[in-house]
Amino acid sequence: MTDGSDEQESRDGLAYSADRDRGILTPSDREFLIGRKSDYTEHSKKQKRNRIRRRLRNAILDFTIIFEHLEERDRETVFNPDDDARDAYTQGITDMLAFLHLGTMGYYTPFKDMLAQGVNEAEQELAGSDYRMVTVDFNVEPVGQIDVDEVIDKLEFGDFEEITDEELRAFIRLLTESEEFSATSMRSEMKEQMSAFIEKVNAATEQRDQRVEELND
Repeated sequence: MTDGSDEQESRDGLAYSADRDRGILTPSDREFLIGRKSDYTEHSKKQKRNRIRRRLRNAILDFTIIFEHLEERDRETVFNPDDDARDAYTQGITDMLAFLHLGTMGYYTPFKDMLAQGVNEAEQELAGSDYRMVTVDFNVEPVGQIDVDEVIDKLEFGDFEEITDEELRAFIRLLTESEEFSATSMRSEMKEQMSAFIEKVNAATEQRDQRVEELND
């Protein structure tokens, strides 16, 4: 969920644009769901929801045809938006996955099984063979209480590889919610440090590649 400012920023974005072409939702559907247009009777609201549900179901069925028959160049064009729209498309893809995950809870086939099968189908499409088989790991684990002193010690001594994903996510969340956190100052400081960081990463890569060449001589 978002706070008021985040929600307003979202509503000013591409997804909420009144001039956007029809997708799964018609412009009228969007106005209805967003609440921009509220002069509906209870009967017309029910009809509207029914039409949206039918359209969503047919959109899901359409993906079988899209996956199997849409040309590669068309797919690549869909997922190559203009730079100024990239964030909106990324959010749209994220929200689509969130909608599928939420909507399939209690579905007779678990979401993780469908996700694994979908990724396998995509990999086989890329390989042009059903002998291409991959393992897909998907687990939903709640973030519990972390030992702040332990994480601080790892950071202080540079033991970054020992920091777990759970600790990292929780620690960043706690950091951003602290009164001392400033996104503006952190942005500028991180940008200054990033150049030096990238130089070190590139130097390490070059040294590694040189070492591999020496070992292969």
